[in-house]
Amino acid sequence: MYEPLWYALIASLVVSLLSLVGVFFLSIKEKTLSKILLHLVGFSAGALIGGAFLHLIPEIVEESSGISVFIYLIIGIGVFFILERLIHWHHCHEEICEVHTFTYMNLVGDSIHNFLDGIVIATAFLVDVHLGIVTTIVIIAHELPQEIGDFGVLLHGGWSKGKALFWNFMTAITAIIGALLGFFLSTKIEHFNSFLIPFAAGGFIYIAMSDLIPELHKEQQISKALVHFGFFALGVGLMLAIKLLGVE
Repeated sequence: MYEPLWYALIASLVVSLLSLVGVFFLSIKEKTLSKILLHLVGFSAGALIGGAFLHLIPEIVEESSGISVFIYLIIGIGVFFILERLIHWHHCHEEICEVHTFTYMNLVGDSIHNFLDGIVIATAFLVDVHLGIVTTIVIIAHELPQEIGDFGVLLHGGWSKGKALFWNFMTAITAIIGALLGFFLSTKIEHFNSFLIPFAAGGFIYIAMSDLIPELHKEQQISKALVHFGFFALGVGLMLAIKLLGVE
């Protein structure tokens, strides 16, 4: 019974360690880093869409009946919309927002986000080990560009490299706490998995469509836009390959 928990904790730790990846990009020029990030954003969007439609939704549809799966999916989209608005309310509500203040808002938002990631990872491993692995891959694909950006936000706010790394990691390990809570809730609440998996799929779809793809639309050059689409297709292709190869 506890084997999925260990898998979830290890996966959450791996996701948490991504918070340290920003230090490896310090020597890269800002212009080059921006290009790399946009490629990663495209890949991340594809992985999120592919993970939701090719893995999470089909997995839970096989176990559930009726339209409840799609209702929970819509709820997931709605909750992630509200959550994003609440986290960034201070930043968006005022025309001028102090960078120093926004660094702390960014840490709070990351803590909540990583906490939810942990819950989703644990729940996925309890449904099926392979689904847990796929979910972890999708979350890693999304977290990689985000953690690099978050590290940059903290440095821009005047934080030292050491302080930025430490607090970025501290917010990331909330994923482990989330994994523990997700395991507890899944074992104590009947049909919790049937709710959370489509809910998570809704969250993945929202992040891809609302946050990531709009970033790609900012590119005006057709050639570069096609490259970004190529990375998007690569993300979807990875999820499709895992499906077709029978990993799940």
